[in-house]
Amino acid sequence: MLIKKRPSWALNHSEVTPESVFRSRRRFMAGLAATAVAGSLLPRFSVAAPAPVQGQSLPFTPMPDFSTDEEKTPFRDVTHYNNFYEFGTGKEDPSRYAGEMVVDPWSVTVEGECDRPGTYSIDDLVKPLDYEERIYRLRCVEAWSMVIPWIGIPLADLIKRFEPNSRAKYVYFETLQDPEHMRGQRSVFSTIDWPYREGLRMDEAMNELSFMAFGLYGKALPKQNGAPMRLVVPWKYGFKSIKSIVRIRFQETQPETSWNMIAPQEYGFYSNVNPEVDHPRWSQKRERRLPSSLLSTNWIDTRKFNGYGEQVAHLYKGMDLKKYY
Repeated sequence: MLIKKRPSWALNHSEVTPESVFRSRRRFMAGLAATAVAGSLLPRFSVAAPAPVQGQSLPFTPMPDFSTDEEKTPFRDVTHYNNFYEFGTGKEDPSRYAGEMVVDPWSVTVEGECDRPGTYSIDDLVKPLDYEERIYRLRCVEAWSMVIPWIGIPLADLIKRFEPNSRAKYVYFETLQDPEHMRGQRSVFSTIDWPYREGLRMDEAMNELSFMAFGLYGKALPKQNGAPMRLVVPWKYGFKSIKSIVRIRFQETQPETSWNMIAPQEYGFYSNVNPEVDHPRWSQKRERRLPSSLLSTNWIDTRKFNGYGEQVAHLYKGMDLKKYY
């Protein structure tokens, strides 16, 4: 579902796209015939998107209705200041060690309450769809934030192709478990019960803002940012946007999620950005927008739902968001 009116935070196309990136954009038009498993998935589209290859530029369509006028975080900060505990707990550990991860070939297992379960290659998942560029704010629960130009597809479009049934109330996601190539998973100091798990309520997953990213800054996702595919849910804290997805399950009951399993008093299932609900060990009223330094800390006020309340507040009507944090 597209936004029918431009939200208050939308920009004109020319304001959000650097000229050097815009010139490289093109759409790959091709008539698709039904082929193998992918061909059996509905709906079908007339625009083909190639599977992402590390470092490769991706064709995409800019989406000004899903953008922001805030300054984008520099590429280096986006790719060198990360939480991806599969490679270590330091912010630069993912960029230092994620190169060891194998992302080609890649497949995703789809299971549970849906009519089209199976194991699909990443080519099957993206072939019938056209990539979009969406520029979203990312707010970490640790009180720092970024603005990132993601490349991907609406999560709702992907979900519809698996035809979830009426019992599908939640969507569960799971990250790759590969301790041979993901050193954080073999660390004796890890507190996470691998693999990393996350989940959304179905209406959250089908919201127009929910996005499956395959790239950023016009190129395929770097491994440290969750290659080859990661979730982006911009109104929630960043740990909800699970990386390097290998399993999607539709289920009737609320799934267990990794940080909620570790510390439920600190990390609720919903984890919506909310300056009115502090983390037990720090305030959530402000955030440090990267890049920042000792001389320029760049602190700004945090907005409820990360500023996307117009699109998502209705999902939580009548809920006590201090109880269901």
